[in-house]
Order: sequence, then structure tokens, then C-alpha cells
Amino acid sequence: MRLVKARIQNYRSIIDTGLFDVEKTKTIMVGPNEAGKTAILQALQQINPPPDVPKFDALRDYPRAKFNDITTNKVLPENVKVVEAHFALEQADLDELPEGFADCTYIFWRKLDNKAIHDLRGGPQIESYGNLHKDLIRLCSHIDPRLPAVADDAPEPEKPSELLDIITKTWNDNTKIEGANAKSLLCWLDKILPLVDEGNETEEKRFDKLKKAITVSERRDKALATLNSRLPVLVLFNNYFRVKPLIHLDHLATRIETKVLDDAQYDYGNQCLLKLLGFTARELSTLGKTADPPANNPTALKNYRDQLDKRSYQLNAASVRLTDEICGVWSPDPSKDEADRLRVQADGQYLKVVVEDDLGVEIELDQRSEGFQWLVSFFVVFFAEAVDKHENAILLLDEPGLSLHGLKQREFRNTISKLAEKNQTLYTTHSPFLVGPDELDIVRVVEMTDRRIGTTVHTTISAGDPAAMLPLQEALGYDLAQSLFTQQRNLVLEGLTDYWYLDVVAQLLREGGVVTLNDKIALVPAASAGKVVYYATILHAQKLKVAALLDSDSAGDQAAQQENLVHTLGNKAILRTKDVYSGDVNKPEIEDLLRETLVQVAKSELGWDVENTAGKQMARPIVEVFAAEVTGFSKYKLAKAFLSWARAHESSDLTPDEIKQWTALIERINKALK
Repeated sequence: MRLVKARIQNYRSIIDTGLFDVEKTKTIMVGPNEAGKTAILQALQQINPPPDVPKFDALRDYPRAKFNDITTNKVLPENVKVVEAHFALEQADLDELPEGFADCTYIFWRKLDNKAIHDLRGGPQIESYGNLHKDLIRLCSHIDPRLPAVADDAPEPEKPSELLDIITKTWNDNTKIEGANAKSLLCWLDKILPLVDEGNETEEKRFDKLKKAITVSERRDKALATLNSRLPVLVLFNNYFRVKPLIHLDHLATRIETKVLDDAQYDYGNQCLLKLLGFTARELSTLGKTADPPANNPTALKNYRDQLDKRSYQLNAASVRLTDEICGVWSPDPSKDEADRLRVQADGQYLKVVVEDDLGVEIELDQRSEGFQWLVSFFVVFFAEAVDKHENAILLLDEPGLSLHGLKQREFRNTISKLAEKNQTLYTTHSPFLVGPDELDIVRVVEMTDRRIGTTVHTTISAGDPAAMLPLQEALGYDLAQSLFTQQRNLVLEGLTDYWYLDVVAQLLREGGVVTLNDKIALVPAASAGKVVYYATILHAQKLKVAALLDSDSAGDQAAQQENLVHTLGNKAILRTKDVYSGDVNKPEIEDLLRETLVQVAKSELGWDVENTAGKQMARPIVEVFAAEVTGFSKYKLAKAFLSWARAHESSDLTPDEIKQWTALIERINKALK
């Protein structure tokens, strides 16, 4: 089961985020301080939190400015929806469901009083009495005359139609066939089954049709119960949940028992470590204080030895598990693995977490990098909270890698990506280094420009608050600055969407063994066709090889004819989409090189169906077709949908003409910048 959409309402700074999309693997939430990013993760966790996580509290969690509505009973907590989640079903879920529910979406709500409700979108729908009434009457007209004869002195049995009238006397056409209504009607059907002529194919089919319609409610209830049992656990991790490298067991046990700390987060990581080990702090502390039993008492000696061995074995098992998981994702430097072996040791009243390097030297956890400490703490919390459901858990990471150096954060981004391969992940960040230039399509911008409106989430990259966009601008600026003068070969593109199309298609064709774009060529997106000349001039002035790729529309024509561009690059280095295009469009843009695929992607990913129009207007640029047919069309949304589609497809899923066109384009780029 995979989270695909979410919405938060009436929670702290959030009035209504709006329904926003969640990506299949990794979703990045950016925005300034106080925008509400952490509140979003906290609310999302309440969909299905681990045990012992505090629940919603109207006093603390309902928006403070509206709290009088709660105290005056104008608003009741049981009527307030806080978090809404839409889940797409995967094959493992479908295998557990009754037949007919393959195209369903599971929707789950959690209210302010912590009660949950859920529903299915799609699948067989519960019938109303009005839709079944005619078939029921026709079935009665068939079975009433088939009642068995009775003795003259015996009372006449009630006809099936009369029994049906008793059941349905208070119903109307809108009455839903569910619950007690469905049970009553199903009992009636089972009772009259012997009266149906098995040689009458029409009535046999009518009976089966009615029974299937009446049992929809039962099957939907079964499907809902099954999906509720498979609901992913949502594990929230923030930077407070640190596992300490040295824990004094007696002090920790006392703090837990007396609740001496107001801030429960202080010991949260340590308690999770103990939960993972299968001991309480007091049990380990008591064992550390226990004196050796007398030598003349074999039973006491055995019990003491068994306790020590149990502790040793469980500490060892936890150490091995943590080491295996961390080594699988932590590789900041392939030549140096910081996680050779993680060890959890008990020594008297102290529980220690150390890392053993390849020389056998043991170093306390707090002497390792901040990123590594974060990862160890994360896995401890993750395994402890998800228990046996860690394979079906969603990770919510609040500001991961915050204390790392910028360049280290870029490496750490790969660690998060590896985590997301196994568990769907949402994380918040302020850092441009945790947003890759190829990840802008999975970014959600969080902003709060007006507290009366509250926190909102933008699925597309747009925001009214410049501060919300800052990490994205910095990420793009950094990568652009890096690419401008570090590569000898540079291809200037009109914009970001052109960059996405070329980068993604080149990757598909490379993986498919069709053609390879020279990996020494830097792709440099300009803000528009008109600015291509400025980028080309700057790069050319640095004695770098430069080429430009322009659409063959009016803007591309104007840019291609600029004297400065022609003088700087020469005609051979000015590449046009029309040079490789083989279709009917007179002035093709880069999207026309993917015309048929984009039509299908738009239909499946965005619900934009222009297939009929595009087929009739083959000479019209596909972007113009979308703009005319789709309200609110944007080239960005289309490109983003293609990026998402490409992650699950191969080059063979492109049409032969598209492969031919893009192969020719990549060969021309390689030749221009050889």
C-alpha cells in the first residue's frame, strides 16, 4: 500500500493544506521556518502511529485562534477531520481482497478525537433498492407460482412476494442495500433458492445478479477491514531522537519511572534502543547490580548465567541487524566504510554504543560524523517503532542531515534515496544540498504567507513567498554554477523542461543500449530561448566548447537568427528540433519529439485526454493541443508527469519514431561537442 495523496486540516498552524500529491518513493518538502513543515509530518504520523506516540489533543493541536469554537461546543472534536490519506493498492494488497477491487483507492481519515473512518473509492458500489426493485418483482413473479401444494386443511404458506413486502415495507428507492437491510434480503434469497427453476437460464442469472448486488456491502466491508489491517505504520524521526553513546541505566530507569523530565524527547532515542533490545532500563540496571551467586548454588549460578547470556545474545543480534542495515545505505566514501561494525555493549550500569573500524579499534558513537550518528539513531527508532511492520512503514524525516556540511549533505541525499527504495519517504529540509537538480518534480513547497489562511502545500513548484522557493533557487544556482565552468563541453537549452526531457530520455536510451549521450557534456538550462545567447557567450568566453539546442517555434527561430549567437557558436553548433523531427508539425518543439508518449502519459498520469484531438490534428504542435484542450495546462506539469512515468519505464516503451528522433538528436549533440 502506497500513500499517493494527503491533506491536513485544523491542526496547529494548518487550516487546510489542500490535497497534495505524494511521490512513489521520495517526497521533499521545502519552505521557510514557521511555515508548518514539521506540523505536516506530525499530523501525517497520526494516520497510523507506532504505539505510545501521543494522540491528537484538542487543547494542544486545534488551531489556537479558533479554540473558542471547541470550548463553546460550536465545533465538536468528533466532527473535525485532521488528516486525510489516499493510498494506492499494490499487488500484495490486491491478493488479500475479494474479487473486483483491483482499481480501488483506500482513503483514511483521522479526526481530532482520534477516531478513524475509512472508505474505498472505486470497486463495486453499494446498490440502492430502486436499482434492484424490478428484478426482485420479476423474480417473485417466477417463484410465487412454484410454491409446493399443501393439504386442503393446511394454511396457505406466505408467498415469497409477501415476505419480500414485509422486509421492504419501509424502504424507498434510495434505501442502500447494506448492513441489516442486506442481511434480511440475503436471507430471503437463500430461502427462495429452491423455488428457482434451474432449467430457466434467465431466472438463474437474475438470482445470481441479485445475490452479487446484495453482497457488495459485505464484500466492501471485508475489503475495508483487510486494508485497515495492512495500513502502513508511519515512523516520524527528528533530530531530537538521538541515541546517546553512553547511557547510565539506573539514572535512565529512574527518569522513566518518575517522569522527571518534561521533555520526553530527551530520552526517546534511548528508550527505543532498549525496546529494540527487548529490555527495560530497570531490568538491565538490576542485572548490572546483581552480585555473583554463591558457588555452592548450581541453580542460582545457572539462572544468573542464563540472564547474562540472554543479554549478550540480544545485544549481539541488535548490533548485527543495525550494522547490516546501515552498511546497506551509508557509503559517503566507497573507499572508507564508517560502519564496519556497530556494537551495543552492557558494562555494569552503562550501556554503550560503539563503532569498530577495520583495525578493530572501538570508537564511541559520538566521535563519528553527525550524519552517521543520525543514521544510527534513525534505524534504532525505526526498528523499535515499526516492530515487525518495518517493511510496510512510511518514513517521515524532519530536517535530516541538518548539521552536516553542505557537500556532505549532497552525499547524504544518496543515503535518503537508498532508504526510500525500501520505504516510501517524506522529508523536510531548508537545505539546497538535499534537493537534487533532477528532483524538482518531487518537491512540495510549504508556505504560510498569512496566518489567517495557514499552511498550504503546493504540488507544483510555485509559491507566493520567495523564502519558500529559496532552497530550490539555491539548488539550481549551485548546480548551474558548478556546471558552467567545470565541463569542457556545454549544451545550452532553452529551459528547465527541455533539460528534463533530454536528461531523462538520454538516460532511458543509454540503459536500453540504444545510444549514449557523452557524459562529459554539461546540460545548461537558460531561462528562455532569448537568454540562450547570454549563456553561450559567457561559456564561449571561457574557451569552452558550446552548442545550443533550440525549438523550431517562433521564439527558437528568433534566438537562432541572433547575430551574436551565430557569430559565437557558428551554424553547426546551433541545433534545432526540426533537424531530427520526422512528423507533420511544421515548427516542432522538443515535446513534439515525444508526441505519442506524452499524450499517453498525460492521460494516465494527469487525466488529460487529448488523444482524439491530437490524432486529428497531427500538424499542430502538441503543446498547442494541450493548451487548447486542458484548462490550467502547464508545460511544467506535463514534464513532471513524464519524469514520473520514466522512472517506471524503459526505452522500449517509447515509440519507434521517438527512439529514432532522439537517437539522431543525441548523435548530433555528441558530434557538435566532440
